[in-house]
Amino acid sequence: MNESSEDCISVRLRLIDPGDDSEVMAEYTFSLLDQDSEPWHSRKSSMVRFFDSEWMWGFDCFIEREGLESSPHFQGDRLRIRCDITMVANKIIAETTTKPLLVVPPSDLHQHLGDLLRNAKVRGDVKFKVGGKKFRAHRNILAVRSSVFMAELYGKMKEKKAARIRIKDMEPTVFEAFLHFIYTDSLPEDDKGGSRMAMAQHLLVVADRYNMERLKLICQVILQDYIDTDNAATMMVLAEQHGCHGLKQACLRFIASPCNMKVVMATEGFEYLTRSFPSLLKELADNIAV
Repeated sequence: MNESSEDCISVRLRLIDPGDDSEVMAEYTFSLLDQDSEPWHSRKSSMVRFFDSEWMWGFDCFIEREGLESSPHFQGDRLRIRCDITMVANKIIAETTTKPLLVVPPSDLHQHLGDLLRNAKVRGDVKFKVGGKKFRAHRNILAVRSSVFMAELYGKMKEKKAARIRIKDMEPTVFEAFLHFIYTDSLPEDDKGGSRMAMAQHLLVVADRYNMERLKLICQVILQDYIDTDNAATMMVLAEQHGCHGLKQACLRFIASPCNMKVVMATEGFEYLTRSFPSLLKELADNIAV
């Protein structure tokens, strides 16, 4: 007890018999009871405490002596006190207060597969020719990532020359980024701005072509951040052509805004939309009406 608690009533809790455990962990609450056994003054431990046979925990100043003696609940020089104890399992405390000895790092499978793609010593068994540039890849990985590649390389649609595939209507840089995603499940780092938007547009088309929904969704998320009055109409056409509902809704919402509509309607992209996709024009009108 210190000097500041000389005018206080102190209470302590001590472990008498630890049983099979050398120490016990618990929370506790001390309460003073009235004549009806109801608490009228209580204090709870601020944290879980470790108890052993040689150490006590409690409060130096549980209640001031003057406050206790003047209380109507203190009669006949008798005091009723209750202590509620909550035992805490050792395992739970260890997990929350002790740094684990072993930590499993995040998966680095994507890094290993990326290395596999770039490793010339482990050459792929499928050759691609894209716009005059050659690429190699591993048919097992291609097949497990894309149902279209599965059919081309192993199914009934299997090409007679499946080991050599020519890809038409695609730039080599786009196919290279596509392979990177197949192996690593992420897009390669590239320059921001227009080139990023253009790459996302190309990859969205590729993702739809090879039935890769995750890549398709990633491209939509990227493209929605680039919607402006110059490209909103053509972006909506792209979304319609490749079944991208989320991107189309983002374009509809942007165009329907009063401050954007007149500017968008003056673009060549909107003229093309009106001429080739009248159904989109109706959706836009319905969206404006709402």
